[in-house]
Parts: sequence; structure tokens; C-alpha cells
Amino acid sequence: MTLPRYGVHDDIEDVVTALTTTGAVVIENLLPEKIVSGLITDLRPQFDREGHLYQNGFNGHQTLRVGGVTKYSVYFADFLLNPTVLAVADAVLKPYCDVYQVGSTTAIEILPGEGAQVLHADDTCYPSHLLPFEVQISALWALDDFTEENGATRIVRKETGIKDFAQVCEKDVIQAVMPKGSVVLYLGSTLHGGGQNQSDAARKAVVNTYCLGWLRQEENQYLTLTRDEVASQSEAMRRMLGFQAHGPYLGVWPEDPDGLWYET
Repeated sequence: MTLPRYGVHDDIEDVVTALTTTGAVVIENLLPEKIVSGLITDLRPQFDREGHLYQNGFNGHQTLRVGGVTKYSVYFADFLLNPTVLAVADAVLKPYCDVYQVGSTTAIEILPGEGAQVLHADDTCYPSHLLPFEVQISALWALDDFTEENGATRIVRKETGIKDFAQVCEKDVIQAVMPKGSVVLYLGSTLHGGGQNQSDAARKAVVNTYCLGWLRQEENQYLTLTRDEVASQSEAMRRMLGFQAHGPYLGVWPEDPDGLWYET
């Protein structure tokens, strides 16, 4: 088995159908080298400064991580607000919410010698098992070419019917091999995990989730970002980061100075 693969000009309905059927799709070459390199340059000092702080048995002991990506690079908006990705998110999430928002933002650098990450689903921060629909999707961007050797993300296709990582056999796992600037989109319920890096170079990525707007965000953007950092973002970014109400009754701000907070 392989993952369905698409390009920027392919029909979004086809992409959405494949995503909901298989649990994950690859869309190749969505972002140019300049944008990818710009994000890498901005993140490098943060990887070196704090990346080791999140090392553990789940994240890995040879993997660097950085959260709160928005505050470190203006280039991140090109990833988070990519129109192709948002078109897919619209189709999957908007039937169940007025607006959706970013759930979490994480940059990941898997260093040589890191083992495969335990397979997991990203939506376990919510009681998603109680709901008959997906509460979030994830977008994992390749900042380096993803290969089998350097730890391309491992995916368990939805058609296997496997929901518990303990039931997974290696024959059920597919790697999201893709060139730099590509993205693998996967459902919140899809089992996945970082691959083993058997190469002699690091494998970098940035991943964010989009969750229903009436859910609490996994990463608290209200505390992660300062007032000035929020103000420096475009209106589209502020809204995606969660700085808006969900309809007229949820998350309202009575002191809203311009009325925009309430608009969806």
C-alpha cells in the first residue's frame, strides 16, 4: 500500500475523499524553497536553544522540538494559511463548526540515530471517541526531503480498521516519503509517528493541527504570544490562532473595540 498523492492543481474534492477514506494524503511541492528556507533559518536558533527541553520517551531522546512557532517566524503564516490546506480543512471541519482554529504548532528535528516514535493519534487530547466525526486534522510539512532512511512519518491507513497501536504490524505501516515543501495531511484519529532516522543528516518538519472552533486549543495561544506579537499578525492569522468568537455566544469579548471579534 501507498499513500494517495496529489499536486497543488488537483481537485480538492478528490483530496478530501482520499483523506477521509485512507486517513492521510500527501500533497507535493506546495511551498517554494524560499519560504521553507526562511522558516528553517528562523527556527535554527530556537532548535539550538530549547529543542532538547522536550526530549522524553514519547518525543524521542535524539529529537529537538520547538512549540509556539508563530512567534519565531513570519514565514509560518505561509504554512498555516496555505489555501490548498485550508480548502481541505474547510471540507472536513466546517460541517461541524462555525469556525476552526489552530490546535498546536510544533517544529521537529529528528537527529541521526533516533528510533521510530510510538504510533499514536493526535486527537487523544479530546474525548474524540465520544463523537461520530473528526474533531481535527493535522498538516505536517517537510522542511527536508522525507525519505525512508531519514525518518519519514509513518502512517497506518484507515482502511486497516486498526485503532490501537498495539495491534499494528509493520506491514500495516506506510511512510510519507515526499520532497521538501510538501505536506502530509492526516485525520486526528489516524495512527502515525516519526520514523527512525538511519541517515547521517537531520530530518526537519513543522506540524500544526486545525481543530473545531468550539474546542479548547491544545497549545494556549493567549499565553504563548504577547499582545504585540498578536497585533503584528494579519487578521487571518489572528483568527486562525483563536482570537475570535465561535458564533455569537462562545468566547465572546464584551470589550471588543471594533466588533470584529464577533464576526465569523
